[in-house]
Amino acid sequence: MTLSLENRTVLVIGRGSGIARAITLASRKQGARVVVAGRDRAALGAAYDDPGIVAETVDLNDDTTIATLAERLGQVDHVVSTASARARGVLAALDREALRRSFDTKVIGPVMLAKHFAPRIADGGSFVIFSGVAAFKPVVGYLGVAITNGAVDFLARSLALELGPIRVNAISPGVIDTGIWDSLGEEGKRAYFDDLRARNPARRIGTVQDIADAVLYAMTSPFLTGVTLRVDGGEPLT
Repeated sequence: MTLSLENRTVLVIGRGSGIARAITLASRKQGARVVVAGRDRAALGAAYDDPGIVAETVDLNDDTTIATLAERLGQVDHVVSTASARARGVLAALDREALRRSFDTKVIGPVMLAKHFAPRIADGGSFVIFSGVAAFKPVVGYLGVAITNGAVDFLARSLALELGPIRVNAISPGVIDTGIWDSLGEEGKRAYFDDLRARNPARRIGTVQDIADAVLYAMTSPFLTGVTLRVDGGEPLT
């Protein structure tokens, strides 16, 4: 049995592009009402032309905005947090503030979301939070990312235990073709993707739709909780 998203309310926290956008559009396609929330409400509102998608303001580093959003929305069915602040770099280059922002956004922020929204989650509802492949395949230069994502993996299990029957799951994407890799330049991005595609067992690069499909599965599977779905093409096996 799967749960329907028809006429359910899904809160998606993140930007109006990439993975967050794919989740928003996939949820709408399944009949959900979607609230998109982030620091820049105006930009989020401009990213969509759909009366079933409403933009709100929230900052996962600010508990007041989380509590205010929960109060304003009232009952919701599913909360999905895609927000991140990556602390990239080798150990010698890392600073405390970058690590703090990383944990604050991907770990402490979702804890506060759970605190304020759990009393408002409808029957059959869930939280979906985001880990990442670095938690399961450490790579030099990604120490801050790895330990943050590892904490998210453990957080999903801890929250699932404490909040049951509200379900809590995490998604751990591998390398996904989003705008984040454009910073490598066209040639650099192509070379990186070609190398990864040749080595991972799936022999392809992930898409935002791959991740959106995983989030839909997490939201609509009533017997799935405390799990990190690793949607990474088998990259940690290499």
